[in-house]
Amino acid sequence: MSPLRAALRPIVAILAGLAVLQAAPASADTTLLNVSYDVSRELYKDINPAFAARWQRSAGEKLTVNQSHGGSSKQVGSVVAGLEADVVTMNQAPDIEMLAKSGLVSADWRKAFPHGAAPYTSTTIFLVRKGNPKGIKDWSDLIRPGLQVIVPNPKTSGNGRYTYLAAWGYALQKTGNDAGARDFVSKLFANVPVLDGGGRGATTTFTQRDIGDVLITFENEATLIDQEVGGDKFDVVYPSLSIEAAAPVAVVGKVVDKRGTRKAAEAYLNFLFSPEGQEIIARHYFRPRDPAVLKKYASRFPTVKTFTVEDKLGGWDAVQKTHFSDGGVYDQIVVKR
Repeated sequence: MSPLRAALRPIVAILAGLAVLQAAPASADTTLLNVSYDVSRELYKDINPAFAARWQRSAGEKLTVNQSHGGSSKQVGSVVAGLEADVVTMNQAPDIEMLAKSGLVSADWRKAFPHGAAPYTSTTIFLVRKGNPKGIKDWSDLIRPGLQVIVPNPKTSGNGRYTYLAAWGYALQKTGNDAGARDFVSKLFANVPVLDGGGRGATTTFTQRDIGDVLITFENEATLIDQEVGGDKFDVVYPSLSIEAAAPVAVVGKVVDKRGTRKAAEAYLNFLFSPEGQEIIARHYFRPRDPAVLKKYASRFPTVKTFTVEDKLGGWDAVQKTHFSDGGVYDQIVVKR
C-alpha cells in the first residue's frame, strides 16, 4: 500500500462512519393521544407526566401524552370521524361501545383491564350558592316552580346523561313506576334554562355567568370548583340517592396498530390502576378502586347511597334505546319544555 493511501485510510473510515450515522433515522419520541371527557382534564394533566417518567425509566423512551377534552359523546363522535386517539378515557360505557361497534375498539374491551376497565368512579351531586339560599337538600327540591337547574345536555354529555338517570332512579324509587319517574324528570328539565354541550360549559354557566340556583355535576367537579373559585361562593350538597358513575377506558386498536403505539397505550391505561395512578386519581377527588388508597383518602369521599345503571335501570343498552335514542323519552321530554 502506498504511503498516501495508508495516510488517507483513517480519514476514509471516519467519513464512512459519518455517512452511516447520517443515514440512520433519528429516534422520534413516542406520542399518545388521550381523548377524554370534559371534566377530567386536570386529572390527566397530572397523570400524563407521571406516566411519562415511568415509561422513560422502564422502556428507555421519551413519551408525550396529548389530551383532548369535550362532551363525552361529542368526543367519541370525533374519534369515529377520524380523530386518531390512541386511548379513550370516558365517563360512560355507551361511548366506548359506540367505538366497539365501529370496529375501532375491541368488542371485549371491558376484559382488557381490571374492574370492567374502569379505574375509578364518581357520583352526581349538587353545587349550590353559598349558604344554600334556596334550601336545596334533595332531588325533590329541584322541581319547585321558579328554581333554575344547570345541567349539560344528556345527548352530548355523559355528565348530563348521569344527571338524567340519577333523577330518574330517585323518582322511580319514590313513585314506584316509570310514569311517575317520567313526570318528575319532565318537571326537572322544565327548570333547566340552558343546555350546555358538556360539563365544563355547564360549570362556566353556573360559576361565571351566574345563571342558575344549582349545578348538578360530578363530585370531583364540584370539589374542584370550590377550591378554584373559593369556598365563600358555593356549597356542596349530597342528595339522599345518587348514581355510581364508572369511568371506562379503552385502547383504540386500529389507531395503535397503525401508529405502532399499542405497547405504550396499554401501559398508559394500566398505569391508571397502579398504586401511583390511583393516588393521583384520589387526589383529584375521583373515587379510586384500590381499597388501600380509598381508605387513605376516605375523608374526601362521604358515604352516599348510590345505584348503578345495571342494577336499577336494566343496563346501558336498554337505557340508550328507551331514553337517549332519537325520539326516545328524553327527546319527548325536551320537546315539551
